[in-house]
Amino acid sequence: QVQLVGSGGGLVQAGGSLRLSCAASGSIFGDNFMGWYRQAPGKQRELVATITSGGSTNYANSVKGRFTISRDNAKNTVYLQMNSLKPEDTAVYYCNAKSRWGSYDYWGQGTQVTVSS
Repeated sequence: QVQLVGSGGGLVQAGGSLRLSCAASGSIFGDNFMGWYRQAPGKQRELVATITSGGSTNYANSVKGRFTISRDNAKNTVYLQMNSLKPEDTAVYYCNAKSRWGSYDYWGQGTQVTVSS
């Protein structure tokens, strides 16, 4: 059983940057996605970005051009570089690791990102 620990959240002003990290306690095997989701108060959880074990990425339209997802397979870690942050980005950010064919689906505990105007 794999556990994910997300970190790197905090309070920043609009236009600033943060880098989130999520480390897995064990190796993520096979074809898989790692990604970030977020949930703001009063809203449903939404996908932010995903990256496959092969390095293919996908982004929500709202963050394209501002956020970059990456991973280090040797460290079992996924990152989210967030630039040009907006108050609308304020949310709890959750990391995720999911197998391509549904054999596992792991979630981190969430890290708070707050962007002030």
